[in-house]
Amino acid sequence: MMTYARYGHSLTIGVDIGGTKVAAGVVTSGGRVLARLRTETPERSKSPSVVEDTIVAVVSELRQEYRVRAVGVGAAGFVDERRSRVLFAPHLSWREEPLRDALSVRLGLPVVVENDANASAWAEVRAGAARGVDDVVVVNLGTGIGGAIVLDGALHRGRYGLAGEFGHMTVVPGGHRCECGNRGCWEQYASGNALTREARELVAAESPVAEVLRQAVGGDPELITGPLVSELARKGDRACRELLEDAGGWLGVGLANLAAAFDPELFVIGGGVSEVGELLLGPARSAFAKGLTGRGYRPEARVVAAALGNEAGMIGAADLAREALPRGRSRRRQQRLGRARW
Repeated sequence: MMTYARYGHSLTIGVDIGGTKVAAGVVTSGGRVLARLRTETPERSKSPSVVEDTIVAVVSELRQEYRVRAVGVGAAGFVDERRSRVLFAPHLSWREEPLRDALSVRLGLPVVVENDANASAWAEVRAGAARGVDDVVVVNLGTGIGGAIVLDGALHRGRYGLAGEFGHMTVVPGGHRCECGNRGCWEQYASGNALTREARELVAAESPVAEVLRQAVGGDPELITGPLVSELARKGDRACRELLEDAGGWLGVGLANLAAAFDPELFVIGGGVSEVGELLLGPARSAFAKGLTGRGYRPEARVVAAALGNEAGMIGAADLAREALPRGRSRRRQQRLGRARW
């Protein structure tokens, strides 16, 4: 039997698409995830049709138990200003992909497509670490760096829907080559990939300070991962802590640049790399304060960890889909009285 009456007409599904997985959840208007599904996409996922089929499959399974009104999709890539097409996805083969319309036809439901970082940021503003704050910059540290901007309580997507690609700001001219084709991008210095690269180079150089790390992988640098570095750092390994300090320093450099551009009240740091907490955020705050334009003569934005973890993308995508639905008279009246919050 479908679960419906208890939640009225408020249920939507949020889908979070990464390079290797599709995660989906049924979400209430209060941000509660009632049911979840996650599937790993096979190597052939680089085919747009395979990912589309996977989305349809997980949404259809969730709809067997829950009656929902709309679907929101958070996609790791450039999404156009109409929130309909994925223009470019670096880890998938989507190019000018009309994902919204294709899914809407197959599912028979309204669909909204949004950049995954925007979806995560929206969730943090509505129900997470940035709740009650109107001017926020969210930075997600994963394989790369994603970002989003919330100004005056609304997502700032840019004229063409592409704002927030902070990871590809140049911080070191002529620096490390980035997957985007440029050199010296921020994500080459403060992301999970950067952390892994630096750790592997340290072990490959047979540095004595990396002995614990070398033993952990049996001397094979290719077995080093970002989570392993974080785990050893938590256990007190000096080399791994220094690697995180370096990444945190680069994180702070980028935040200072973003503060000069947007002057937010709050920075929210999410993504898998941020789960190490103060080992990363402490050095980031120090570098941020040191690099801040006009330091000592201006308010300094707070830098905090995200609160919603891996579910932020699906929660935010689900709420953005709900927001795009036609609004009834009572909802419009509520908004006239003041911005609705969870």
